[in-house]
Amino acid sequence: MNDSPRLIHVPCLRPGAIYRMACWEWGDPANERVLVCVHGLTRQGRDFATLARAMAGEYRVVCPDVLGRGRSDWLKDPMGYAVPYYVADMVSLLSRLDAREVDWVGTSMGGLIGMSLGALANAPLRRMVINDVGPDIEAEGLARIGDYVGVYRHWDTEAEAAEFLHGISESFGPHTSEQWLELCRAQLRPDDGGGVTLHYDLRIAEVFKSLPPEQVARTGSAALWQAYEAMRCEVLLLRGKESDLLSPATAQAMTQRGPRARLVEFEGVGHAPMLVQPDQVQAVRDFLLSP
Repeated sequence: MNDSPRLIHVPCLRPGAIYRMACWEWGDPANERVLVCVHGLTRQGRDFATLARAMAGEYRVVCPDVLGRGRSDWLKDPMGYAVPYYVADMVSLLSRLDAREVDWVGTSMGGLIGMSLGALANAPLRRMVINDVGPDIEAEGLARIGDYVGVYRHWDTEAEAAEFLHGISESFGPHTSEQWLELCRAQLRPDDGGGVTLHYDLRIAEVFKSLPPEQVARTGSAALWQAYEAMRCEVLLLRGKESDLLSPATAQAMTQRGPRARLVEFEGVGHAPMLVQPDQVQAVRDFLLSP
C-alpha cells in the first residue's frame, strides 16, 4: 500500500469569497467507509499521518488542513477563523465525500468542531473520538496556548525549528526524534529570510485572543454542553493524564452525560495525545473497529 497521501481540495464559503480547503487522503478513494480526522488550533492534517496509515486498510481516511493552516487558503477576514464557520466547512467536505455515514477523530479544536457538527439534526456521524477537549475548557490551558499562538517565528534550519517546537510542545508526550521530525515538517514553510517559519496564518489568533481566557472558558461552556448532550453517535474520549485543557472532572462528566463517552487516559501526556504512539493508535482502532 502507498503510504503517501493524496491531496484534494474542497471549496468553502465565506462572505464574498470561496476558499479552498486542502485535505490529505489515505486509503482506497472508493471505500464507502470514511474516517475524517481534524486537527488542533495551530496544527494541520498531516498530524494524523501515523493514525491514517494504520487505518487506511479499513477506511478512506481524510485529514483536512482547516482554513488558514497548511496547504489551505488564508482568509481575507480573520473573523472567519471560528468554530461555526469550520463546521460549515466540514459540511462541505462531507458533501464532497458523498458518504452515507462517517467516523470522526478530532483533536482539541477538531473535537470542538466535531461536537458542534454532531449536535446537528441528521449529522451523518457513526462514531467519534474526541481527543483531549470537552465542553468545559480550562482557562489555564487556554492561557498557555495564548502565549505562543499567532507569534511570528523564524528559524535558519528545520532542526532549529523542531527543537523550539519541542520546547513548547512537551505536553504532547514522549516521541522519538523521527516521530517528532515528521510531526514538525508539515508545520513549517520557507520564509523570506531563507529559513523556515510556521505554516499557518498568524491571524488565527485574533479570534482566539479577543477575550480573556477566563471569559472564553465561561462563555462557550453552556453551548458546548448543549451540543455534547445532543449528540447521538458513540463517543470515545481520550485524555492526557496531565492535560491542562481537559480536567478530570469534565472528563468524568462526559462519561455520565449525553452520549456517555468511554474514557481512555494516557500516562505521561498532557494536552494533547498526538495519536502516534502504538497504545494511542490501538485505542482508536479498538473503538472504531469494534462490532
